Amino acid sequence: MAFQLIDFILHVDKYLGELIQLYGAWIYGFLFLIIFIETGLVIMPFLPGDSLLFVAGTFAASGAFNIWLLFVILCIAAIVGDTVNYWLGKYFGEKVFSRFIRQEYMDRTKEFYDKHGKKTIILARFVPIVRTFAPFVAGIGEMNYFTFLSYNVIGGIVWVALFLFAGFFFGNIPIIKENLTWVIYAIVVVSVMPIVVEYLRGRRR
Repeated sequence: MAFQLIDFILHVDKYLGELIQLYGAWIYGFLFLIIFIETGLVIMPFLPGDSLLFVAGTFAASGAFNIWLLFVILCIAAIVGDTVNYWLGKYFGEKVFSRFIRQEYMDRTKEFYDKHGKKTIILARFVPIVRTFAPFVAGIGEMNYFTFLSYNVIGGIVWVALFLFAGFFFGNIPIIKENLTWVIYAIVVVSVMPIVVEYLRGRRR
């Protein structure tokens, strides 16, 4: 299972192309579900949100998707996902989920909050794992919901727009199109760099 997930993350372009051929317009629902699960279910932080958005944008550039419909659907998925995650944290909190979640992930997210405050809801969108736990921790900490919602909406729209339209506008450039797998690797590496840096800082402390 873990190997299959890693393979999907590293070759999301291949899998997405196959799914488009198999399911046609239903693929919009599949993409909605992936983004919703990554942001909405605190026990599923390892799905490839950044690279999936970029690759979806490249397919939209080739005509496989309506870019504006895709943008709206994925923004809704990101915003609703974070909202669900917030309420899970608020009503169930650490007591229920502590058995499923590694404590270091929770500690890392709390440190992120301490450093960046409410802006964490926006900034965390661009940091895998932290992206999934930030709204959950906001719920545990009982952040005012309307304050959370405002940052959630901004963060969701900016995150989806940045990666989706980057794929849409740059995905058909020959050098990127011919080396899309390497671009995905680069996105994955850049995405996890903040986690690696924070881990090394923690070890040094």
